[in-house]
Order: sequence, then structure tokens, then C-alpha cells
Amino acid sequence: MEMIRNLPMPDRMTKAEIIELLLKEEYGFLPPAPESVGARTLSCEQDFCAGKASLSRLVLCCDAPFGHFEFPVFFICPRKKDPVPCFVHINFTDRIPDAYLPAEEIVDNGCAVLYFCYSSVTSDDGNFQDGLSALVYPKGRTAGDQCGKIGLWAWAISRVMDYAMTRPEINPSRISVVGHSRLGKTALLAGALDERFYCAFSNDSGCSGAALSRDTKGERVGDIYRNFPYWFCENYGKYAGREQELPFDQHFLLAANAPHRVYVSSALEDQWADPEREYLSCVAADGYFRAQGLTGFVHPDRLPAPGDFFGEGRIGYHLRTGTHYLSRQDWQYFIRYLESGR
Repeated sequence: MEMIRNLPMPDRMTKAEIIELLLKEEYGFLPPAPESVGARTLSCEQDFCAGKASLSRLVLCCDAPFGHFEFPVFFICPRKKDPVPCFVHINFTDRIPDAYLPAEEIVDNGCAVLYFCYSSVTSDDGNFQDGLSALVYPKGRTAGDQCGKIGLWAWAISRVMDYAMTRPEINPSRISVVGHSRLGKTALLAGALDERFYCAFSNDSGCSGAALSRDTKGERVGDIYRNFPYWFCENYGKYAGREQELPFDQHFLLAANAPHRVYVSSALEDQWADPEREYLSCVAADGYFRAQGLTGFVHPDRLPAPGDFFGEGRIGYHLRTGTHYLSRQDWQYFIRYLESGR
């Protein structure tokens, strides 16, 4: 816990100042929100999960200042009389169910899911003439503090949230975003930028996500920017190998999710994501939440052990055994955290 004392702290900054810093130096500024968001229904399966839920296949239609953009979204909703909590899940595939989406278990716990594949928005590579990126960057490139692919995926998450707010089956005060790995980074950014979310759930998001960059045992800024520069803004590259010069660290991203909840999940054997630094980021973000009069991170004065679940504050955390994966167990912890906040 000693290293926390040497970190830059956001406690005296406003949320707007924190977000400005993160966007300018790491993720880049996102394109403007659309003037309108609607949906076309392609099909609706009423007896999904043995009749316990419906499955709608939709196309989300966004009219934005830079043009018209559409992408597919799936809506899984349990058969309930009252509005239900909902997860906005950005995933790597559009399969239903998927290894990362235990749909029936989520439905059995009374939750809906709005689900989409990230590559339906824009490709996961340096091609900026694909999908949403082609509209936002007609010249096919970014510069300076313009957002990369993480920012574009986060933009799409908020468009799904726009749509979620129109569905009477969904409780508008209990909509959360979930992402794993690079999409866990995306979920944290979307949660920071969109206060309508109840919670941002980040699973194994690691470097440039939940994990502190300073003194990491896993992936470093130089590693991630060398391999995936298109995820970030161009400005982030100047911190490759110079993490100590960052004017922030990743607990700023957790802090920027205030006043709503934020949740970090780690896996013991996922050392590239550095579960210890993910946990310490939660510890470091606690002060900002408490400075806002909110319960932050309630935890023991030690590093976590596998099976630990800390869900009493607005910062939640669990550590499980295993590797880099979004598992049924992770989802069970997410649902447990939602239930603890009732």
C-alpha cells in the first residue's frame, strides 16, 4: 500500500478537470453525440431461454453531426411485470449465448442485456476508414488529442444507453456497462463520460484500464502503445517508457466514474493485467469518492486473496482464480454487487 502515497491524486480536482486530462493525454476527445437515436427491429424471438425471456435483433440508427451511422444490437429481456436492471455489454462477438455472456443465468437473476459486438462499430486495428471511424475521420487518420478506437467504442456504448432509456421494460436507474480486457477499458471510459450508468464493470482491463501504470509487474504503456496505438490518442505515445511522468494514473479513470459506482474484477493468474495494481487503483481512487461525500472502497488493510469480494462501497472489487477471461463467476459477482446496492 506504500506506493499509493507517491501517486498524483485527483482529490482536489473537479470531475470535469479529471476527464479533460484523461481525454487530452490518453483516450482522446470523442465525437459529438447524435441528435437522435432510434432502432429498427429485425426479429423478435418470444420464447428465448425456454420462454423465460425475449430476444430482439435490432439495428440502432444514429443521426449525428458527422453523418448517419447504424450498428446491430441484441436485446435480451426476462419476462417480468416490473422494469428490470440491464447490462449494456460490449463484447468481442455477436454470438448469443457466448462464452462471455451466460444469457440464461443473467435472465434467471432478473436482469436484461443490451449486447453488441465491438467490431460492428469499427474494426480493432489501425484502419480508420472502417465503420464509425470512416465517418468521424474522413481522411482516415487521427492526430493529437483525437480519440482512437476505445473512444469510438465508448461513443457507441452511450448510444446503446440512449436507446435503453426508451425501453419501458428497463429500470433507467439500474443500467450498467460491462466490458472485458480492452473492452473493460472502454467500459470504464464510457462510465466516466456518461453519468446515466448505475455502474461501470471492468473485467481484467489491466494497463490503461483499471491497473496503475507506475511500477507495474505486467503490461506497460510502452508495450500497449507499441502494439495498439490506434486504441488511444496520439498524445499518449509520449508516455511510453515514461510512466513516472504521467500527470495522472489509472485511478483517475476510476475516480471519474463518481458519483455512480465502478467495479473492478481481477484474475489471479492474469499477471499481464497485473491484478495487484488493479486492486491498488481502487485503493487510490477511494479518496476522491470520499472527498465527494460518497462511500468509496471498503476493504481490509491487505492485498486481496482469491475469492475476496468487496462490495460495500461505490467502488467494488473481486479477485478470482484463473486467467484472462470473462467467466460465469465474474457475472455472478457483478449481479451480487447490484443486489448489494438495493
